[in-house]
Amino acid sequence: MNIKDQIIEIARNAKSASHRLATISSEIKNKALRDMADRLTADKDRLITENKKDLAYARQKGLTSAMIDRLTLKEETVRGMAEGLREVAALPDPVGKITSMWRRPNGLLVGRMRIPLGVIGIIYESRPNVTADAAALCLKSGNAVILRGGSEAIHSNLAIARILQEVLKATGLPEAAIQAIPTTDREAVNEMLQLEEYIDLIIPRGGEELIRAVVNRSKIPVIKHYKGVCHIFVDATADLDMAVELSMNAKTQRPGVCNAMETLLIHKDIAQSFLPRAVSKLREAGVTLKGCEGTRAIVPDVEAATEADWYEEYLDLTLAVRIVNDIDEAVAHIERYGSLHTESIITRDYNNSQRFINEVNSSTVAVNASTRFSDGFELGLGAEIGISTTKLHAFGPMGLEELTTTKFIIYGNGQIRT
Repeated sequence: MNIKDQIIEIARNAKSASHRLATISSEIKNKALRDMADRLTADKDRLITENKKDLAYARQKGLTSAMIDRLTLKEETVRGMAEGLREVAALPDPVGKITSMWRRPNGLLVGRMRIPLGVIGIIYESRPNVTADAAALCLKSGNAVILRGGSEAIHSNLAIARILQEVLKATGLPEAAIQAIPTTDREAVNEMLQLEEYIDLIIPRGGEELIRAVVNRSKIPVIKHYKGVCHIFVDATADLDMAVELSMNAKTQRPGVCNAMETLLIHKDIAQSFLPRAVSKLREAGVTLKGCEGTRAIVPDVEAATEADWYEEYLDLTLAVRIVNDIDEAVAHIERYGSLHTESIITRDYNNSQRFINEVNSSTVAVNASTRFSDGFELGLGAEIGISTTKLHAFGPMGLEELTTTKFIIYGNGQIRT
């Protein structure tokens, strides 16, 4: 079978499976998710063995340390995947939920009810845990999913998908509800993106180049975020100990992810006292700093930042630093250079915290917290399927509700339109 026919068959089977999933009870879905979690944990050695094949290939290709970090499956990673499935099983099922109901003057009772989207295609790089996370969220929300991971993770992804399909079969659910495309040929993605009659939504997860390529080729609606240029603004009234700790966490806890801080903005009134402390701690952690003229006047050996640095998603231990005059300048900087992802203000001024929340137009805005909390699991959504920086139809981390839409339901007693 050629690639085009293979992808059409996968998509057709997913569409058929989605019709069944839309009416499966929460109890059956939850049992399947719990069983999947148990199986992943039980088969961890098998998964790690398959993952080693991918790691060897990644090193051969010369992938960066950040990419290899995303790719690596360890025992604790598998446990984390399993726990993510259990978390999703424990969440309320959005399918069938009545979001509103009202009575019309003619007596009609009109409401809106949550329903699955249908078939979701996920195109992603490096992270094998996405296979389990995406499958869990799609299954719980009644959607079939087609998974297409990167070539660097093919062995890991197929091993995870096989385990999940085995559980589906044992539970009496359609195996085609969770499918992983078994080829690394890029033509498979091109074919997948044309199948608007079978696939309802595409969610790409990965670098900006991948996401733009998907958007440019797809006939299917795409949920996207191109990059995560996340900011922390240290306000004049900030607790400086807190500001140092949060900046360290946001930059160094895991620098290769989209919710890591890329630019640190500092109010001029506290720059002299805060900046040397922050720079010392960041450098101890191996961070390279690029600063504005004001930053370099205080810490002269900081590398000069260019205009391009304010737009940059480093995904590494590199940080841009800028001193601003006030909150207005901080907000203006974020509006110009940000990516609508995640921003945080460190402040003890309530009015400034509220201004920041109201005026910053990003999908997640925090007060006195690390940008690293912009994550579906951390925000209580269970595992997330991705982060959207577009406002149609979701904005920010996407959990179960974001994988559903609503339809109108009408209850009448014989009304006709006149």
